[in-house]
Amino acid sequence: MISMKTTKAYIAMVMSVLFLLASVTSLHAQADMIGTSQVIAQQQLTVDRATLTNLLTEQAAQEKLASMGVSVEQVEQRIASLTAEELASFNAQLSEAPAGADAIGILVFFLVLFVITDMLCATNIYKFVNCINR
Repeated sequence: MISMKTTKAYIAMVMSVLFLLASVTSLHAQADMIGTSQVIAQQQLTVDRATLTNLLTEQAAQEKLASMGVSVEQVEQRIASLTAEELASFNAQLSEAPAGADAIGILVFFLVLFVITDMLCATNIYKFVNCINR
């Protein structure tokens, strides 16, 4: 009889310690409300990236990039890595550009972007650009 009480007490103590550990170490999920401005900003970012990617499908843009030795895939990767502010700024400049100048404007933008990333040692596209971190 004493052994049964001791066993029950031991099991109760082990169970209470396990319950305490489970409740202390459990992760709590926290849900927050998402504001309309955050949703709109995310959608605008998606639209801006799609707009730039669609401009790369033009034959003139692809020929110009090929003549400069830059592949369309590299440009698409760069577009994907642009921040929301950079995309918004670029698309604002693009919408203000005169008709027919958007393809050239895009190419100039990406060439400058490639030079900057070469200078920061992120890429090595142009051999004449020296890395400033070395």
